[in-house]
Amino acid sequence: MVASAIVRLSRQNGPGDPVYDATVQSAYNQLVLLCLRKGHTPPASVPDMIRWAAQRPINEWPWTLPDDFVSDDVFLVDGLTRAPTQQCWEWRVVARDVAAEQVENQLMREALAKCQAAQAPESYTAFRKLLIRRPVLTETERAAVTDDLDLAPLREVIQHCYEPAPASYLRDGAYAICARCGCLLVPLGRDRYICELDRCRRDQHPRVGRTVEARLGRGLYQLNRPLRMFITGPGLAETDLESELIRRGLRPTMWPNFDAYDLRITLPRGRVWAVDVKDRANPALLGRSALPLRDDPPYDEGFLVVPQYRFDEREDYGRVFAHHQRDDLAGAVDLISDTELLARVDRELARGHSGKLATTVSEATDA
Repeated sequence: MVASAIVRLSRQNGPGDPVYDATVQSAYNQLVLLCLRKGHTPPASVPDMIRWAAQRPINEWPWTLPDDFVSDDVFLVDGLTRAPTQQCWEWRVVARDVAAEQVENQLMREALAKCQAAQAPESYTAFRKLLIRRPVLTETERAAVTDDLDLAPLREVIQHCYEPAPASYLRDGAYAICARCGCLLVPLGRDRYICELDRCRRDQHPRVGRTVEARLGRGLYQLNRPLRMFITGPGLAETDLESELIRRGLRPTMWPNFDAYDLRITLPRGRVWAVDVKDRANPALLGRSALPLRDDPPYDEGFLVVPQYRFDEREDYGRVFAHHQRDDLAGAVDLISDTELLARVDRELARGHSGKLATTVSEATDA
């Protein structure tokens, strides 16, 4: 509930009437009640609750969580950008609260339905690649995108995906764009930037790919925050895998059958692997929400893949995932890193090459 309230506040343009809506006020009231019941001094106000979120790790709040649910340095609000962290968004995603409706899921479902109705899988693929590769658009680029024939069925959805870039991202009249992910960088102080995506955040000195001047009457647009976090972030890992597989001579299919899963890989010996990519900070929440991959189109083996840096950050990532996975799904979802997936692909390619070599030698001997 607290995570949902923080996200709601972050998406509010100004004070409402009443100042805080029911979701925020209810979360604060219940937090105060919990503090009083446990003998803790509660936050003095909703702004004080937000200060808690930026200054107190999740496991130091008055609630009780399983030992492996969060690591010691996890906060709900980023102390530098003053925005909800990815962990906060992940808690909001699993909250059983109607007010925590997932904007990104609404938009993705709408896009999927429109493409299915038009029998246009190429439009859905183009849409996904747009959200991954171009999270920031100038006003001119935004207009040009909606004229793309492949994206024609999704013009209205695309309009809702992008929102005007706020002035808080400006420095000296210009926006800076991250060279790694293409998202806007957040300026800190006079000469420092920080990227909001976890995959780039580990680099304390992100590289500026380009700058865009803020001109009067000429807008800049970025994907809304949940789409940047849950579509652009994992999508970069998906397209990185696609590039690596192509470099190995394979031709993976992206988001087959209207996003049944993320990549379909056909290996030399005819085996087919299905891959679903997640870039989640909390392995416990991922374990609780993990489901088997859809089986159409069919495959021989399915993998849930998480970028290697998540395993580097949490040595227990795989164990925590398995501990919180539903009992009836134990063994049904194989969690591995993208590095391990590519290593397995290399082994399969080596076996395929050995098999071809053995067949060639046998045929030559027979001849």
